[in-house]
Amino acid sequence: MTPTVGIALLGTKFMGKAHSNAWGQAARFFDLPCKPKLATVVGRNQQELDAFAERWGWEQTAPQWQDVVADDAIAIVDIATPNDVHAEPAVAALAAGKHVVCEKPLAGTLADARRMRDAAVSSSGQSFVWFNYRRCPAIALAHRMVRDGRLGRIYHVRASYLQSWGGPDTPLLWRFQKAHAGSGAHGDLNAHIVDLARFLTGDEIVEVHGAIEKTFVTERTIPGTDAVGTSDVDDCVSFLASLAGGATASFEATRLAVGHLNRNCIEINGADGSLAFDFEDMNTLRFCDASDPASERGWRRIVCTAAEHPYMAAWWPDAHLIGYEHGFTNMAADVLRVLSGAQAEVPLPTFVDAYETQRVLEAALIAARERRAVELTEVP
Repeated sequence: MTPTVGIALLGTKFMGKAHSNAWGQAARFFDLPCKPKLATVVGRNQQELDAFAERWGWEQTAPQWQDVVADDAIAIVDIATPNDVHAEPAVAALAAGKHVVCEKPLAGTLADARRMRDAAVSSSGQSFVWFNYRRCPAIALAHRMVRDGRLGRIYHVRASYLQSWGGPDTPLLWRFQKAHAGSGAHGDLNAHIVDLARFLTGDEIVEVHGAIEKTFVTERTIPGTDAVGTSDVDDCVSFLASLAGGATASFEATRLAVGHLNRNCIEINGADGSLAFDFEDMNTLRFCDASDPASERGWRRIVCTAAEHPYMAAWWPDAHLIGYEHGFTNMAADVLRVLSGAQAEVPLPTFVDAYETQRVLEAALIAARERRAVELTEVP
């Protein structure tokens, strides 16, 4: 009989739904050494919690995270709460020997992220972070191609994450409050593209040369009222950086780019070729091979839906596209593989890994606020 792994989920909103779907689907599509058991979901509103549990297949509910940390039936604690509620349950769960899977960014502050990293290093449990875009087949293929030397020496990384939902009519959600989110578009969106840059190149960012941090909408209506509150996080952050191997990099994140709904883009230029990805066309990877004859050289469009592409053998026949939710399911499958001693399809981000991304985010904020270049050695 295939063993089961008890999971507890903290949080029932957007990411709670994405994670619940992922755990519920993983064993249906992937042949796994263990199966996830949706044991307990934790939330504050009991009526909403009961409805969530019934809809998504959680066996029981709990009002506070301390209950699941102390439960011997729980092996994995999955944190899908606002950023300020990551550190305390993660540290406690790791101290109890649980495995922890946490939403990104790792935490709302660098200090909390450091606590989480240190707890992970000293724990018998393993840690993972939901950088779900690593699990897009096109991104996983790009990772393989860079690893195999198809781009040669890397010269440039060009990344942007553009959304448009954060205009003046959007109410004062927790994502616009520094006390809960830590930052705005920076931690929410730049975290993803910094992770992708590090993941795809296999190289670390060593210096931020300059940055711009801007808040355009400073007042927003408080949900359910006519009152107005202060939005004290960034609406956009852009910065330039260098990688250890000498490549240059640019990053831009905003929630005010009208016409772009969820445009997560990254391009890598190397001596032997270039790769480009746009999440709004997530099933394709663009590749330009410098070894092609000059008369034929140009961008090739690779539709990443064949069984030969990462993760796709578990899904549908060729050219049957997958979507946003599949990245989470692919990651859930990889987590269960790793916890059983098997290998993930592509490397999983740990708390130690995610802390390095958080250091880059911190360096960019220092660069913006102090108007200077910041070496990563300044951000321990």
